[in-house]
Amino acid sequence: MVVACDKHVNHRPLKAVSKSAIVIKLINWAPKLLHLVGMINVRERLMSDMNNYLKRFPALVFILLSGVALAAPIDRQALVQRHNPQLKAIDPWAPLSVGNGQFCFTADVTGLQTFPEHYSAKGIALETQARWSWHEDPNPNGYKLADANRDYTAHGQTVGYPTIMTSPAALWLRANPHVWPLGQLSLRRGDGSALSMADIRDVDQKLDLWKGVLTSRYTVDGQPVSVMTAVSPGQDTLAVRIQSPLLASGKLAVRLALPRGYDMSVKHNPPLDWTQPESHSTRVLAQGERSLVLEHARDAARYGVALQAGMAMRVNQPAPHTFQIAPAQGAALDFTLSYALATAAEAPDAAAVIAQSTKHWQTFWRSGAALDFSGSSDPRAAELERRVVLSQYLTAIQFGGDFPPQESGLTTTTWFGKHHTEMLWWHTAHFALWGRPQYLENALRWHQKVLPVARQIAQSRGLEGARWPKMTGPGGRESPGGNPLIVWNQPHLIHLAELLYRAAPTPQTLERYRELVFATADAMSSMLHWDGKRYVLGPPLWIAQEIYDQSTSMNPAYELSYWSTGLALAQQWRVRLGLAPNPAWEKQRLQLSALPQKDGKYVALESTPDTWDNVASRHDHPSFLMALGQLPGAGVDRAVMRRTLDAVLSDWDFHTKIWGWDYPMIAMTAARLDAAQQAVDVLLKTDGPNNSYTAAGHNPNTGLPVYLPGNGALLAAVAMMAGGWDGAPQRNAPGFPQQGWKVRAEGFQALP
Repeated sequence: MVVACDKHVNHRPLKAVSKSAIVIKLINWAPKLLHLVGMINVRERLMSDMNNYLKRFPALVFILLSGVALAAPIDRQALVQRHNPQLKAIDPWAPLSVGNGQFCFTADVTGLQTFPEHYSAKGIALETQARWSWHEDPNPNGYKLADANRDYTAHGQTVGYPTIMTSPAALWLRANPHVWPLGQLSLRRGDGSALSMADIRDVDQKLDLWKGVLTSRYTVDGQPVSVMTAVSPGQDTLAVRIQSPLLASGKLAVRLALPRGYDMSVKHNPPLDWTQPESHSTRVLAQGERSLVLEHARDAARYGVALQAGMAMRVNQPAPHTFQIAPAQGAALDFTLSYALATAAEAPDAAAVIAQSTKHWQTFWRSGAALDFSGSSDPRAAELERRVVLSQYLTAIQFGGDFPPQESGLTTTTWFGKHHTEMLWWHTAHFALWGRPQYLENALRWHQKVLPVARQIAQSRGLEGARWPKMTGPGGRESPGGNPLIVWNQPHLIHLAELLYRAAPTPQTLERYRELVFATADAMSSMLHWDGKRYVLGPPLWIAQEIYDQSTSMNPAYELSYWSTGLALAQQWRVRLGLAPNPAWEKQRLQLSALPQKDGKYVALESTPDTWDNVASRHDHPSFLMALGQLPGAGVDRAVMRRTLDAVLSDWDFHTKIWGWDYPMIAMTAARLDAAQQAVDVLLKTDGPNNSYTAAGHNPNTGLPVYLPGNGALLAAVAMMAGGWDGAPQRNAPGFPQQGWKVRAEGFQALP
């Protein structure tokens, strides 16, 4: 049996211990481990611990102990493929997507985007998006952010924040830049007329998660149609392989249509805009027997499109910005469709892209962590496992780009496609916990790029360091509204950098992120005010529970704990780098206001402590729970938090307004309080809104058919419950109940 020292055992320096002494200690220690973990689950916990310790202690000695058999590793292919989405009928709530993290194509049951109006009206829209594709309306009036300012006075200072939302300047600044959709690809009749949903029969569609390949089979007019789609992992290229006798008879074709953009008068899930064809242009740059190269432009924005077929094809243009493609002869049409910010590069053929996708996804699933609930007697285990597997896929295909995602990822559009930085933790922390930190690294690279913008924001508000914008496009400019007053986005960068350091505890990691950590901490420090007795946070501010007066809010419980945690972590980074602790940070951390409570329970904020007196204050996020859940509990009294958790579970208004990420967040708090059964129960709670998952794995929320923070939060919660946290109980999967759940876990990183 392979054994590693448990993370809670005190270690002597290896250089001071002989190899024989290590062997003796491990042999003597092994029975204790078996007693703590249990024979049946020992291998799972050891695999997780060994992965962590191999990273932290490369010289750690592992030895083979005879007489104890290892459990078999998780069969990852079987785990993944038993949750392959499979549809037998049209389901507008379950379009299926293929993508590479920067580019995504979402299809209906035809394997293409044949019925966009039905899916958009009844469920989830069918779109093609790339995170680099943005458009900005002309700005002849020269609007700038300060044009949306409103003055706030607090602590003897008057500061302008761009919180006006309804002026012409504010409306332009909120809506620009906005994400720009790519082409729509659909099946048509050979004469160009549309197919009806009644034409599609005998549906059998399956997304093979192990390969990242979507296969759609059905009949049209009694004839079989097969469509295979996949996306290249290395470039923004969609591969399509269509087979049908209807192609040979000229009765079936493919249509590519390039929209003007979105109808930006609709805030969430705006429809594609097919009006004003004269306001944008599509130029044919080159056309051959097997290729078509286009440039699509609107105002200063443009992108390239390259269609490359594996056989001769017929192409005609029935309308502006619209192209119909069919094979010159034969019953098959194979092609790739590539997009790029400039001219699209030549792509491999469809078969090669499908092979690349297969290799990529098999590598993905074999990397990082895995979680298997098979053998559990709790009837909900299979559904949780399904949600976990699909959430890994959905976050990977939409969160790997060079600009952090919008809350609907690359599937649909919300808030003009802009990134909400307070969601960054829920979007990306799980990648580090699951052993795939490269996805989180992508997001932090963007923050490094816009660090000068964050420094300018801080300077404009009389702060030191870097103040991170809340709602932003790729350039980092703030958007007007309540956004600039939200503060819980600020410490995320420090916490996430710490997760990356735990994944790779090297000097290189410290050097890579030191400027982000220190600039973030400097702004946090200068956002605190001394009131003569203690340091206070706010006003003005908008707390995570977004229901309180922003101009008077002061000392919210969650944010205070996050400030303490963030400053403490920043100090640790200074020590690791050989620097002296920052005395101002330390003074503020030690003299920070206490977390507000009333009648033995935590309340949302000190300035309006009515959480448990006023039912109207018990909806939206119960954010104070995050102080011991997402965070390790700086300033938290566990007994008070225990009473607070019980009060939330019994008295919170779950039905008025609560979000998909709240359920996993509450579960994390329950797990840290050793309430594993409550953690699972709230994670799978059915008597509240916004905690369902579609056949495709999406977590719809009120008004938002796609809400990826729910998926990300779910992955963070189960990673913590399975992989543990600092100070977790010494047992396998410490956040799961010991009865009813058989949890096999590999490769998880513990949460601080």
